[in-house]
Amino acid sequence: MSQYVFKLPDLGEGTVEAEIVSWKVKPGDTVAEDDIVVEIMTEKAAVEVPAPVSGRVVSTTGTPGDMVPVGAALIVFETGLSAAAGGAGAAVVTPSPTPPVAAPARSAAVAGNGAATARAADPQAAVAGGGRIATSPAVRRRAHEAGVDLQQVAGSGPNGRIVPKDFEAYVARRAQAQPTPLRGAPKAVPASARPAAARRTGTQEIKVIGLRRVIAQRLSEAKRNIPHFAYVEELDVTELESLRLHLNAGLERGAPALTYLPFLALALVRVLRDFPQCNAHYDAERGVIVRHGAVHLGVATQTPDGLKVPVVHDAQERTLWDLAGEMRRVSEAARSNKATRDELTGSTITITSLGKLGGIASTPIINAPEVAIIGVNRASERPVVIGGAIAIRRIMNLSSSFDHRFVDGYDAAAMIQALKECLEHPATIFIDA
Repeated sequence: MSQYVFKLPDLGEGTVEAEIVSWKVKPGDTVAEDDIVVEIMTEKAAVEVPAPVSGRVVSTTGTPGDMVPVGAALIVFETGLSAAAGGAGAAVVTPSPTPPVAAPARSAAVAGNGAATARAADPQAAVAGGGRIATSPAVRRRAHEAGVDLQQVAGSGPNGRIVPKDFEAYVARRAQAQPTPLRGAPKAVPASARPAAARRTGTQEIKVIGLRRVIAQRLSEAKRNIPHFAYVEELDVTELESLRLHLNAGLERGAPALTYLPFLALALVRVLRDFPQCNAHYDAERGVIVRHGAVHLGVATQTPDGLKVPVVHDAQERTLWDLAGEMRRVSEAARSNKATRDELTGSTITITSLGKLGGIASTPIINAPEVAIIGVNRASERPVVIGGAIAIRRIMNLSSSFDHRFVDGYDAAAMIQALKECLEHPATIFIDA
């Protein structure tokens, strides 16, 4: 027998240490080469690390949440196992001196109301040795939550890889196959007739690791280092709603409907021509404000892993329909961990929306190193006074935050007023003055 000590590899981009997110194996387990053994996270990427050799796990270093320096021993394998798993006559295998390289990471910028980081892209992988089912970590998590045995799911991807649509189709078939209640079966007992629920006691401790730790860290840094100036304005979007409904009525059946966001994006691109100080980054190391000519629009997106900010690059070059389609595409890519690194970095200003949960007002946190973020709240019909008479109008609030070090309150308010003017008179959005 021979032992192979696998050390944490250099993952590039100045990485000096990585956090253990979860172990996929434990001492005593037998693994095949390329089986995933541990998930780790750097400040820039989440990485699933495959086994460099086949063998038995002798020991592992650290527990979830621990930081491991590059070059430190991560896991020890006993190699040279025979088909009888180390029985008499097992051949001794000398491990290759070439250090193994960690598998490429999945893409996923993470944010908390605007704080973002990036994860690298997940390639399609063949079925790993040892009978491991080939699929993405997101599908594995969904299967675990739904109690689905992935061995029962047929994969349509390369080499039988299970892609999200395979999992969704299996779940749909399983739901349809659920037996319907027999005639005469006992009816559900009303809640009022049920016995009182058992008293809940005790506590639950959840270790803050992985993406949630990065979100917490970046939010704390943004809130601690950036003096936020919040500004909320009320908009009458009655005409915008009329235009939106008119355009949606002309769509083909099944086509995605327009929301308010692409109109906001188009209006924001127009307004930023006059307020370039809001389409900027603050380079703290150099003490320089970098104003951008192009508008690279961050779109805060809620995903199973947390809030992420995919980016619509060069929004100033896009039409309304192009903006709507690209915003949908990058948001879905972020939710399914398919976004590339370029699609998750480089935003110059961010918009965020809580959708149906929009509320009356919010205080979004700036997506550093940006200096501004615009939030959309719920639109609803309200009575308002117009020309001395009460009328019912569709009203929506915009909630914005600005880095007060570099955007004065007057300029912030003026920008939102200009945005209000565009959205209340939506024809002006399309006039290239």
